[in-house]
Amino acid sequence: MGRYLAQRLAGAIPTLLGVAVLTFAFIRLIPGDAIAARLGTSTALDPEQLASLRSYFGLDQPLPVQFWTWLTSLLHGDAGYSIRTGRPVLVEIAQRLPATLELTVAAAVIAIAVGVPLGLVSALRPRSRLDVIVRIGGLVALSLPSFWLGTLIIVLFSLYLRWLPNTGGYVEFAQDPLANLGLLLFPAITLGLALAGATMRMTRSAMLDVLGADYVRTATAKGLAPSVVVRRHVLKNGLIVVVTLLGIQVGQLLGGTVVVEEIFSVPGVGRMLLAAIVQRDYALVQGAVLGIAVLFVGVNIVVDLLYGYLDPRIRLG
Repeated sequence: MGRYLAQRLAGAIPTLLGVAVLTFAFIRLIPGDAIAARLGTSTALDPEQLASLRSYFGLDQPLPVQFWTWLTSLLHGDAGYSIRTGRPVLVEIAQRLPATLELTVAAAVIAIAVGVPLGLVSALRPRSRLDVIVRIGGLVALSLPSFWLGTLIIVLFSLYLRWLPNTGGYVEFAQDPLANLGLLLFPAITLGLALAGATMRMTRSAMLDVLGADYVRTATAKGLAPSVVVRRHVLKNGLIVVVTLLGIQVGQLLGGTVVVEEIFSVPGVGRMLLAAIVQRDYALVQGAVLGIAVLFVGVNIVVDLLYGYLDPRIRLG
């Protein structure tokens, strides 16, 4: 196990390095100047002042030198300073990360709680009316854009029905757990509905494959109750594919927070990243994207470790 974990961590280094290079290059392809975007049109600087600011933030250096300086500083625990706020990038990310993680976990819980039971029920009754309804519902969930669904939820449940508070006024979980969960319910549903549809479809497919396996037929022939067969043999083996899907979809959840956090005014990393892109805050964009990539790689490593638990036949390194 330790050897396998070391191999995966070593293999993640080229991936993260590639993410760092691409992020560094792509953010600088956006037209405009970082200093001008920070100051806006109301502030006029002479060329000497502008050159001084560019030198202070290292923007006057060639791009390879800028990248090397940022990368070596990052290896020493310094991700640079935000042009927008003047604060360290790591401090900005650490302040926004809990809201994003809470939203991602809540969306994943909703996806699992909805998708896995519906997929299992659909697989146990294939080609039935219930199966058709569940499959159509999963297809609809996959087809709904998150920005449209989020706007619809706000208009319907907040403005008209007033069941839950409107956007804004974010409260941390430590301050008021109930208020925090109420504010995150809408964005979690918006973010998790598409994943619930994908989880349902994948669960149904995986369970149908397992239900036709020889060991399931043998367990049934031995006289085991259907509930015991499903719990001990079908569900555990079928969940391997579902866990793989969830590990991959975590990246989609983290990326989807950019839109959902902006719609529901959640002060997370996604909303911060969007503002940083608009204002050409290079260091903050690079740090935020690399942080999301680290989380994505870490989740996939954990998913691989879960394989050994779900299927003892799988031996890890």
